[in-house]
Amino acid sequence: MCDTCGCGDPNLVSVEVHDRILSVNDRTAAHNREHFAEAGVFAVNLMGSPGAGKTAVLEATARALAGKGRIGAIAGDLETERDADRLRGAGVPAVAITTGSACHLDAEMVHKALRHFPWRELDYLFVENVGNLVCPAIYDLGQAVNVVALSVTEGEDKPLKYPVMFRKADLVLLTKVDLLPHLDFRVEAVMDALARTMPRPEVLRLAARTGQGIPEWISWLEGRRAAQPRSEAGHAHAHHQHHT
Repeated sequence: MCDTCGCGDPNLVSVEVHDRILSVNDRTAAHNREHFAEAGVFAVNLMGSPGAGKTAVLEATARALAGKGRIGAIAGDLETERDADRLRGAGVPAVAITTGSACHLDAEMVHKALRHFPWRELDYLFVENVGNLVCPAIYDLGQAVNVVALSVTEGEDKPLKYPVMFRKADLVLLTKVDLLPHLDFRVEAVMDALARTMPRPEVLRLAARTGQGIPEWISWLEGRRAAQPRSEAGHAHAHHQHHT
């Protein structure tokens, strides 16, 4: 874990320091949220374990939204820009954040990253968080929704073992479901675990490789974006895009 903030563990840093860090982060997150509302941009914090299929989901999302909505991404990882390079290869404007030892993104990292690409021209901004089922759940980035990718290759008990992540989730994407015939994985068991941890369980079964579940995922995004409160500036931005 990150030894600068404790990532929610007050034994690593004092409670006072930890609370101060979160307070500063929340102020920056609120600032980011104002930016997104003014620009009419729907921001999604996409979280999940390493290998859960987050980048593949975004590649499939870009294909499905082609001609229907402009998307961009901020890709966070400990080292390398590989995920951002993959997204750029799929036609998604993307900027990378390499965190070094930090196991999550925070609001200030996102705020700084916004300076490096034309995010105001987007309909959807995806923040692909660092692969981790613990720390990213604690830090508000200014997003509209939290989405967790949970792969069928990870095991049925992940929601029970990492409940904070799933309590914060607005939606869980159960990914790589095309592999189910080859795995000893009980979908009903993970659904039960999610029902025990998510306040309002919402789950979509998805396979980025085959396209299964992608239309439902796009419908969910469009519905949540349409329901998002917007500032007058954001409404004008969306109206302008609709007529250009």
